[in-house]
Amino acid sequence: MRVLVVSAPLIGHVAPLLPLAAALRDAGHEVLVATAADGLRAVRPGLASRDVAPGFDFGRIARRVLLRHPLIARAELAGTAGTRGAGLLFGAVNDQLADAVVALAGQWRPDLVIHEPFAVAGALAAATLDVPAVRQENALFDGRELARATLARLGPALRRHGLAELPPPAAAIAVAPPSVLRQHGWPMRYATEAGGELPDWLREPAERPRVLVSRSTLAGPGSAGPMPAVVAVADRVDAEFVLVRPDARLARRRLPGNVRTVDWIPIPAALPASAALVHHGGAGSVLSAFIAGVPQLATVGAGDRRHNAELVAARGAGIAARARDITADTLARLVTDTGLRDAARQVGAEIAAMPGPDELVRRLESLR
Repeated sequence: MRVLVVSAPLIGHVAPLLPLAAALRDAGHEVLVATAADGLRAVRPGLASRDVAPGFDFGRIARRVLLRHPLIARAELAGTAGTRGAGLLFGAVNDQLADAVVALAGQWRPDLVIHEPFAVAGALAAATLDVPAVRQENALFDGRELARATLARLGPALRRHGLAELPPPAAAIAVAPPSVLRQHGWPMRYATEAGGELPDWLREPAERPRVLVSRSTLAGPGSAGPMPAVVAVADRVDAEFVLVRPDARLARRRLPGNVRTVDWIPIPAALPASAALVHHGGAGSVLSAFIAGVPQLATVGAGDRRHNAELVAARGAGIAARARDITADTLARLVTDTGLRDAARQVGAEIAAMPGPDELVRRLESLR
């Protein structure tokens, strides 16, 4: 069958959809990934892709939308807007994607459409062809709420294509470990495609506990994440810190002796030899640390970052903290607290027991 995979044009949204897309391709199906801009960079060779929004600029859309809604913008920056800010932002994103995705579907004629909650343009395209749509989660929210919030802003796009509303999805795929969050749908072990090469020295544990420190792939407020705070106190912690893709200003600084830097690496591949991950609070980073069974420090910030960090802390598998509140004691606890380590390993075992993407292929075939 032909499977159209639709994602918002952002690396962190596309990458978690690719393992299932690859499993479908490996099972003999024809797969096409529809996204744009940075999202296209995530698509690895071997999977076909189509740019459905040439010139797409997420920053421009975000600025325009949030300037029109200052109260929601303030809440979004504080991480307290819930789905309100997401609905506004991704409603505008999907309005830009909708016509091109529908046109592509009409031309390519898929038998099945898989889309993420922030890409309901995929569900719209499926409805115009009367083919099944499947929502695949890629975040740590209830995808039904995210899709509803985004869809609420798509009235004009639906009307342009002769629809008053969208039918419910034929199925949903849930990726969150149930002890952290119960999502609606068929369970599937979270996986993601990550670019870059892993240096040999990151494949083996270091003499001291190694802590990876990452930042967001999305430019904007707080994009440096926790890196400056970690660097400021690193020399007082008995650990090795590895900054992944530090910004140019930080990379030029004289760093403490126990701090190293690397360019873009596949962080999931580096985590098994690491003791912990410190990151900006993105869902992909949270889930990658869970999979590896390592404690994490997730910083509280804009968008979904506060929500994600609080889920980590509530599960006992890591620490939620504002970047400015990171201290040497915080980082020492991250690598020495056995309670954090045990909880992280429990979540890792829970994810390992979930079905892999290849085990979902047969169920998806049955929807045709």
